[in-house]
Amino acid sequence: MFKDPIRLNMKDAHVDYFEHFFDQDLSNHYFKMLLKTIEWQQDDITVFGKKYLQPRLTALYANNNAPYTYSNITMHPKAFTKELLEIKHRIERETGTIFTSCLANLYRNGQDSNGWHADNEKELGKYPTIASVTFGAERVFHFKHKHDKHPKAKLILKHGSLLVMKGDTQNNWLHQLPKTKKVVGERINLTFRIIA
Repeated sequence: MFKDPIRLNMKDAHVDYFEHFFDQDLSNHYFKMLLKTIEWQQDDITVFGKKYLQPRLTALYANNNAPYTYSNITMHPKAFTKELLEIKHRIERETGTIFTSCLANLYRNGQDSNGWHADNEKELGKYPTIASVTFGAERVFHFKHKHDKHPKAKLILKHGSLLVMKGDTQNNWLHQLPKTKKVVGERINLTFRIIA
């Protein structure tokens, strides 16, 4: 059984980290299955008027038809797969939050990344809870405060880990998964959220 979460020492935020939420065998199983069963896609993003391929693959799954828009990309969900439902139910039991949607990300290597952002889109509500699961390669995850340049935080997101961001976190902090020159394998990140 996993240990109690580590509460990150971040002002104006509520972030809990469960280092071994899923054990090694289950994490390996889910990584293999999700790699095969999720319908990964690579969208264009527009930065300063220029189009680029997003530096990762994504997919949206939900128990409703609510689309999700971020960075001028609108995604339409597919129905949850068996594995996504199993993972979702386990997180819901731990967090007491019922999630409607999952934005999945596949980082193929160290050059795949996600720049500074907050998950603060209108459809997520005023105080969104985001539950973020990692399967596969470990990557460093960074936080920085939006209004105060000194508070920063970072942690290594491990295979089978769960990071839960809630309360005022998205209103006060940005987060990113930067590129790395290290040779790293594939990482699947599932971000469960509530999109009404």
